[in-house]
Formats: sequence, C-alpha cells, structure tokens
Amino acid sequence: MLARDLKICADDYGLTQAVSSGILEAVEAGRLDATGAMTTRPFWNIAARDLASLGSAVEAGLHLDLTLGPPLTRMPTLAPNGKLPSIGALIRLSQARRLPKAEIRAEIAAQIDAFGDHYGRAPAFIDGHQHVHMLPGIRDWLFEAATARGLSGQIWMRDSADRFSRILKRGVEVPKALIVALAGRGFGKAAQAHGFVTNEGFAGYSAFDPQRSYASDFSRYLLAPGQRHLIMCHPGRVDYELEQIDPATYSREQELEFLLSDRFRDVLAARP
Repeated sequence: MLARDLKICADDYGLTQAVSSGILEAVEAGRLDATGAMTTRPFWNIAARDLASLGSAVEAGLHLDLTLGPPLTRMPTLAPNGKLPSIGALIRLSQARRLPKAEIRAEIAAQIDAFGDHYGRAPAFIDGHQHVHMLPGIRDWLFEAATARGLSGQIWMRDSADRFSRILKRGVEVPKALIVALAGRGFGKAAQAHGFVTNEGFAGYSAFDPQRSYASDFSRYLLAPGQRHLIMCHPGRVDYELEQIDPATYSREQELEFLLSDRFRDVLAARP
C-alpha cells in the first residue's frame, strides 16, 4: 500500500499512552512508514518497549521536544520553572538570538541518548515537535549533537519546509505552512551539508478540527509532491492526560479512523 517515493509519518508517539496506542494500531495495520517519539514524556520507557516490539514494521525517530512539559535536563534559563516554553516564546528567543546555547545543546543530546537507551538503537531520523528542530541556532546544535554520535550519513532529518508554489496548490492550512517554510528556510541544505539526507516535499499541516474532513485534506496533501514526499499526521486515541496538555484531541481519532479505513487505501491508489 505505501509507496517508495512517499513516507507517511505520525508525530507525537509517546505524548500520552492513548496517543501511542493509536499510533501502534496504525503501524500494525500497515498504514504508517514512520513515527517520531517524544523521549521527554513520563512513559517513554514503556512506549519505547512497545514500539521496539514491532521491529522493522516502522521507522522510529526522535521527535525533539523543546516546547512541552519538563525537559530531561536542568534548564534554568529556558525552563526556569521546570516547564519548557511555548513555541511562540521559543521563536522570539531564536529571532533575538537569545537562546541559551549550552542548555539547549545539553537537552538535545539528552533526548537523543534517551531514545537509544530505551529503544535499543539510534533513531532512524530526527524531527521536532512544532518543528523546533528547524529554528536557527537549534538546527546547528542538533546537527552537532547528531554528528558527535556518529549519526551523520546514517539517519535522515525532516525538512518541514516546502516550496511556496506547492503549499499554495494544496491549499490546506496555508498560513501555517508558509510560516514554517519561512522560519525553516535553508534547513534542508544545511542538513545535507552535514551529511544528513532529508525529504524533498512536505505536507500534513492541519487545523486539528474534528469537524473538518481529514480525508479531503489528506487527498490534497498528495498534490504537488516532491521527489521524496513526506506527509506528517497526528493519529491517536484520546485520554484525560491528552486533554490537559494538548489542543489536538478528537481530531487525532478522526485521523486514525481514516488511516485504518478502506478510503485511505483508495486515496493512495488514486494519487497523482
């Protein structure tokens, strides 16, 4: 079902136990190529074991987290109250060149190491929660940490930016997609210069609105594909913890329902 020139990647594995269980359902049904895992979450050790049990059925990567919950390391400047900042605050610090370099470098290293410690091997790729891995400054420290661990030439990095013409043709969450493309400008070339392969073509931006047709949006994600097209998605089940920490709740169940459906198969078969 899944095509060689297309990857479908579920974000937020490990976010909560219910989200993780939904992603595992989709993997076991053969509907996902990859999933990015959050090693900062309290049940990562359990989630890692469950994911590792699926072997080569899915590519497992690190979903770098610098905006949700407590970090793995002590970050008195970025997270003085023990909680990571919002994405807006992180972007402002990046634009002002006021990111605490030493703290973020240590946190990136800790998250990469936590992946291997519990999953049993290095991540197959690295991306970022709310695309934080692409921000100026953070991207450089990520390349540095991954290279120091021998991952250059071994793993791929997600480029969440795409050409403006492709974004406009798809017509889904255009402002969000354009903002990320601008903020992450140059990421792909920089990653490749450090020896990391990237996707070429990216879609999947969502309003996380359960009243909206995710099936229709997904059909549009397939338009204007790049040569190594990547679609992110956010399937999962909902639990109390998710409702407390993330605005995307029941839209995750809608995405999961679509991925598990015959319509998903039909949409892929009919893709341009």
